[in-house]
Amino acid sequence: MDYLKNDAGAEGYPAEKLYALADAARKNAYVPFSGFSVGAALLTAGGKVYTGVNVENSSYGATICAERTAFVKAISEGERAFTAIAVSAGDVQESLPCGICRQFMYEFAPDIKVITGTSADALAVRTLGELLPLGFKLEK
Repeated sequence: MDYLKNDAGAEGYPAEKLYALADAARKNAYVPFSGFSVGAALLTAGGKVYTGVNVENSSYGATICAERTAFVKAISEGERAFTAIAVSAGDVQESLPCGICRQFMYEFAPDIKVITGTSADALAVRTLGELLPLGFKLEK
């Protein structure tokens, strides 16, 4: 079992549990056009989990991914420190965050762990830096 480290470096939250929460959230996805449901579960440094799903829209550009939904929920509740995010598209295929989501996550958590797979028994844990090696953040 993979354990995720918190800010203190202590092992704690199981990656499999976070992935299971992402997979369970998928049932709430709104995907009338693609039928491709995705769920995400975002772990804060304080140990709280926020879930999100993809929400499609007739105006395709207004569609939002599960990862950004989870981040927006957490940020709107005052969270600013994140350690891991799990993403599930079910057992059909491994679903990696899209480019927009990768850059969006970089703004708040450039060192976040990204957990993907097709089941809790077949997970990959990568750093955002591996998925987005040249992310950027504007300085004030």
